[in-house]
Amino acid sequence: KKGDISIICKKKIVKDVKKRAEEITLEEAEKIEKGKSYGDTIDVSIPLEDLGRIAVQAAKQVLFQKVREAETEVIYDEFKNKIGQIISGVVMRKERGCYYINIGKTEAILYQKDTSPLDSFKRGETIKAYIDDVKKTPKGPVIRLNRTKPEFVAGLFALEVPEIYDGLVVIKKIVREPGERTKLIVYSGDKSIDPVGSCVGMKGTRVQAIVRELRGERIDIIPYTDDPRLLIAKALSPAVVEKIGINEEEKTAVVIVDDSQLSLAIGKRGQNVRLAMKLTGWNIDIMSTTEYDKIKMEETEKQLKESFAEAEEDKKT
Repeated sequence: KKGDISIICKKKIVKDVKKRAEEITLEEAEKIEKGKSYGDTIDVSIPLEDLGRIAVQAAKQVLFQKVREAETEVIYDEFKNKIGQIISGVVMRKERGCYYINIGKTEAILYQKDTSPLDSFKRGETIKAYIDDVKKTPKGPVIRLNRTKPEFVAGLFALEVPEIYDGLVVIKKIVREPGERTKLIVYSGDKSIDPVGSCVGMKGTRVQAIVRELRGERIDIIPYTDDPRLLIAKALSPAVVEKIGINEEEKTAVVIVDDSQLSLAIGKRGQNVRLAMKLTGWNIDIMSTTEYDKIKMEETEKQLKESFAEAEEDKKT
């Protein structure tokens, strides 16, 4: 802390000193430490004035370099073990498409491409981010943060929802399109716990805290069920589903919704149905009740024509 430097040299105790830099007499050694014998080694303090100015500067540089290396190694090890965790930091500056975030002992980097389209930070603002990677470089450890991954949202839920942190509620799967919408399936093995209610919180306080951190990104929380029809219907939230037909072998589903719900079910640029497919693992085709009724009518007409044709053939025979 004071910046003082002391130089210690190990010397061997001999009867006849031939190499002053490496050897010392027993008489001289006794003045430093009692009980030594010939052949033993002893730590001898070297006064700085006995060294030349250049040698002192070189020693200082080597020492400071070793201290820096030790400090960076400690920082690297600490944050390497925190990969996958959420961390809070203060925005220091933005340079060349990167935010530099003060995370206490060091700075971390948050690239613009690793932020949501809704993210825009000011200097001095406190934000949360996901520790994505830690690498060693000649200039020290580089800690890379991320705010676009689904794991970031999952981590925020673990921070806000004690039941998730304690393992009472589990996020079975989570999918996301940053800045637009996140969908997650939650489950609890304890029937006394409402997994969705736990995530939402009293008057929506828990989920709203996460929405604020995500700058307004929409979040759909879906209760787990092993009934694929029900899971698909819930995954298409906020749309209301009328009917679902499934092919379990091919994992395909045809979903019928009211005409007024069609655009909501599909979502902007197909986003809602796309996320629902990623979440459930099913290929989902959506159609309106009008389209469905039209197809049913066409099929009925086709069946009637085939029946009439068969009847005519029977008359001829």
